[in-house]
Order: sequence, then structure tokens, then C-alpha cells
Amino acid sequence: MTTNTRTGGADLLTVLELLAEEAPPSRFEELLQSARRAGQTPDDIARLERAVSLARGVHALQGRRRQREDGLADLVDTARDLTFPYEVDSLLRVVTRRVKRLLNFDMTCVALMDADGTLYARTSEGSTTALANEFRIAPGRGLGHRALTTGAPVWTADYPGGEGIEACEETDVVRAEGLRALMAVPLLNGNSPVGVLYGATRAVRHFSPDEIGLVCSLAMLAAVAIERAERLEQARGEVDELELDGLRTRTSLVRLQQLNEAHSRTMSLLLAGADLTTVAKAAGDALDGTLQLRDPAGRLLAGGGEIPDLDEEAVARTALDAHTRRTAVAASGNIWVAPVIAGAEDLGFLILRPATALVGEDERLLHLTAQAFAIQLLLQHSTALAEGPVRDELFDDLLATSSRSAHRLRHLAKRAHRIGLDLDAPHVLVVGRPEGGEHGRALVWASSYAHRMSGLKTAHDGCILLLLPGDDASAAARAVAGELSPLLGHPVSVGAAGPGRGPAEIRRMHQEAVRCLDVLTALNGAGSVASVRDLGFLGLLLSDDHDVDSFIESAIGPVLGHDQDRQTDLIATLEAFFAAGSSPTNAAEALHVHPNTVSRRLERISELLGPEWAQPDRTLEVQLALRVLRARDGLQQQPNTEAGQADAGPAARSTG
Repeated sequence: MTTNTRTGGADLLTVLELLAEEAPPSRFEELLQSARRAGQTPDDIARLERAVSLARGVHALQGRRRQREDGLADLVDTARDLTFPYEVDSLLRVVTRRVKRLLNFDMTCVALMDADGTLYARTSEGSTTALANEFRIAPGRGLGHRALTTGAPVWTADYPGGEGIEACEETDVVRAEGLRALMAVPLLNGNSPVGVLYGATRAVRHFSPDEIGLVCSLAMLAAVAIERAERLEQARGEVDELELDGLRTRTSLVRLQQLNEAHSRTMSLLLAGADLTTVAKAAGDALDGTLQLRDPAGRLLAGGGEIPDLDEEAVARTALDAHTRRTAVAASGNIWVAPVIAGAEDLGFLILRPATALVGEDERLLHLTAQAFAIQLLLQHSTALAEGPVRDELFDDLLATSSRSAHRLRHLAKRAHRIGLDLDAPHVLVVGRPEGGEHGRALVWASSYAHRMSGLKTAHDGCILLLLPGDDASAAARAVAGELSPLLGHPVSVGAAGPGRGPAEIRRMHQEAVRCLDVLTALNGAGSVASVRDLGFLGLLLSDDHDVDSFIESAIGPVLGHDQDRQTDLIATLEAFFAAGSSPTNAAEALHVHPNTVSRRLERISELLGPEWAQPDRTLEVQLALRVLRARDGLQQQPNTEAGQADAGPAARSTG
């Protein structure tokens, strides 16, 4: 009995020794098995089992204590790691990785909160599908929002079977990842919600209070670190923006200095009397591009070079827009257009094609350059006004001189030469009659325009007369109307004649231009533009020299050229067509050809003259040109026939 007692006491002592040694639980089980085999009494066995049970409890407490110590150590390490200046994404990866390792989660995720309260996945660890990085959860749904609402962690040991869990995007992620146990811990910085920290396993798991407490501690640290990282990123962004602003400011100051120097050079050139082309080249170099100065009609006044592939129609539209806005406007093809204006007066516009994109300072220089050109053009206008009386007197004398006064004509040519005008070169004469507006304003514009175009101007009977270099009267008339009408705000009727050479032609051109203007008035065409050539057969009747060849050429010239070059007879087809009452079938009978042949010839004529040749007004001109052609050819052949008969007469008589 004593031996058994000693044995039982020894076993109890062994339990204490094993406990002190922190032996594994299997050693306690071996001690129990050994006591049972030794045949100890039931009381001793019971006392030993009780001791082993208590030892196991102490052992479990020691394990939990060590686990807490390890958790606290890891928590301290994590807190230290979170003090590093991470970017937000890097910080979130550290948090999810640490939480997954500390608590043996299969997957962890951090979802941050939008301004509207929506939770959106920012980063995850251990996910196997893309859903874990893409889900968004609307306010009031899922465990995440429940945790934010209560301010405490929410968990479930078996998510799919959890009570009170409504289906949402969170549920889709759980199912796609095959998760069972799920914990959602709010990330709060004070009372401000930052987001939610998720931890999950793919097996059913009941979370212990120690685990929940550890995750909550990590969540508190993470929330503070996230808030700090976001503020740090915001501060870095502000610093970067300030540095960029500083760089921009320094760059702008340097560029402004360069532009100031460029503008000073431009003004110095103008004050030194440089021509517009020199100034345009200098300004183009300052703007690192090609610069051109155009007049209001779009004609080139000065340029620093050619601008290839320039869309003139687009430039004209942009120029109108630029004058409306009174500032430089970008057009297609890296083209800039700047208005050259002085008050309400349109002096033209600048075209710039820069090598690189313009910045605000470059646009400012372009604007200043346009102002410089405006000043120069105004100076030229002032010079034109100062020279105006002399030039006006010369123009009046030219208009009053007849072609029979040879001495007078030579004297006028010398006077014109002294002011830089070559009357032997082709000139056109334009007569413009404003249908409203200030007549004085029109005269000022005419002085400027004549000086700019190296011509002459005067005024007669409420009309403005312009003698301009060139050989296209119609184009000159349209250009005058195109500039003067917008300036006055009223239409301008314009008649034009020419070209002509020499002083003797000027009076004739003036008379023809006035007749064109009278025809426009008679035809209720006030505000229209026409030259002798534009009026067709009416122009033939109005012209003093009755330029029959020009009229025929303008009406049927392409057909005559085709017949001459290809030995065809389209003119005869036209005559037969009109003689047959514009019937291709009757014309074919008269020509003894198939109707299809006539149709093909008419199609060819349409290609040569344009489809509008069959319109009533053009048809009249074509028929008149055919009649004039036949009459002219008959008159030209008649003297030759008579001369032949005269030559043959004596021979015939002598033979006879």
C-alpha cells in the first residue's frame, strides 16, 4: 500500500517535471499509459489523470501565452514596418501579407472607401481570381459595410451558411475563391472610416478572441498608416506640382526674355526702315517657323518662305474667325492665323507654320508681331495719304488725256515713272460705287489699297477709281469688293476693264468699266461685280475695241482647240444641233451620222465647256459665238477670193 502511494506520488512529481520541462502533450499521455500498466489503484490513476488534465491546461495556457507573445512581437514588427514611407499601394501589400502570415489566412484583402461610400478592392494577397482585385460593394451591403457601421469586426465561420448575409459582390468573390470563414475588420482613423480589412480561409474556422484582437490591432495600425501614406502622397504630389510650377515659371521667364528681345529686334527693323519681307523673316525665325503677311483678300504681301500644302480655304475661314475674336487662332495642319488690325480697320492677317507647337508666350509674340505689322502698314497708309494729291492728280490727267496727244502721253508716262509706276506693264481699271456707308472712309481705304498694290486712285461722281497692275480685271474687281464691302458694312458695286498697256489705254478702260457699272445698275445688280469679260456678249457690245477673238475664245475656245488638235468637227455638230432645234436626232440626219454619234459628240462638248453650256444663258452666248465665228471667217476669206479673181482675170482674158 505504501509502495503504491509512493508510486502515485512519484507520478505526480513526474507530471510537474514534465510541465516544468514544457514537454509535449504526448509525454503526459505516455505517463498515464505507464501508470495503468503498472497496476496502480483506481484512486492513484484518478489523481494522475487529474494532474495530467491540469498540466495540459497549464501547457495550453503557456502555448496561448507564447502565441500572444509571438503575435505581439509580430505586431511590433509590423508597426515598425508601417512607419516606413511607403506609397499607398506598397503599404497595402505589406498589410495584407503580414495579416495573412500572422493569422494563417488563405486570402487577405483591403478595400478602401470612395467619397460616395462605395468599397472598392485596392489590393489582395492569396487570391486566385481577378474578382478579388475588381469588386465594388455599394453602401449598406456585405460584412464590410456592417463592420464599418458597427465600428467592430464582423466574422462568420462559414460564410455561405451565415445568417443575415445578403448576396452582393462580396458573395461573388467568396464563391469564386472557394472561401468559407470570413472576417471583416473596419479600418478607422479616429472616427473616420478608411476602408475594410478582409481575412478568409477556404475551410470552416472559428476565430478565437486572441486572433480577433490581433487583427483589430493590425487594422488600427494599418488605418493610421494608410491615412499617413495618403497624406504623404498628396504632399509629394503638391511638392511635385510646386516644382513643376517653378520650372514652368523659370521657363516662362526665359522665354519671355527671348520674346522681348525678338519683339525689340522686330520693332528696331521697322524703325530702321526695313521692308516687310525682312521683318517677316526675322519674326518667323523668332517663332521658329515660316511667317507670311497677307492682305485682307489673302494675297501675299511679304513672307519668310513658302508654306507647302497650305489649304487656302481653311486659312480664309480661320482668318475670318481670327478677326472676329481679335486674336490668333489655330487652323488645321499646324497653321496659326493672326489678324492684322488697327481699330476697326482690317489690314490683313499673318499665317505662321511653326516647327513645334506654340506655347502661350509664342502666341503672345505672334500677337505683338501682328501689331508691329499693323503699325508698319499704317505708316505706309500715312505715306500714301501724304503722296495722295500728287498721285490723284496724275490719275485725273491720265483719265482726261486722249490717245491723239502723243506729247502729252509721253509727259504723263515720265510723271508716272518718277513715282515708280510703269504704265507700259499690264494694268486694269476698277470703278467701285459704295451702296452706303461713309464715302470718306472709302477714300481713305482706297488710298491705302492703291499704295499697297502699287497703283493709283481717284474719285469721280461718287465712285472710287483704281488703276492697278495686273491682267485679270475680274479678279481685281472681286478683291476690291471683298475688302471694301466689309469695311463699310454695305455692298459695293464694282465694274472693271482691262488689261491695257500705256497711258492711252487708261481712258478707254475707264469708259468700259463705267459701262459695266451702268449695266449692273440697269440689271438690278447693285452690289455685284463684273468686268467686260464677265458680261459675255454684253461685254462684247460694251467694249470699245470689240474684242471678238476674246469673246469667241471665252465661249467656245475649248471646242475650237479640240477640233484643231484632233482634226474633229465638233463646231459643225454644235451648229447642226442648234439648227435642228436642239434635237440630237434631227442633227444626226442633217450630218448624215448615227444619233449615237451626235450624242457622243455632245458629251465630249459638255466635257470641254462644262455641263452648264446647255443652260439658256450660256446657250445664247455659244450660239452668238458660233455666228460671230462664221461671220468673221467669211469676212476674212472674202478679200482673198477677190484677190484671186483679180489675179486670174487678166490671164483669163489674155487666154481668151
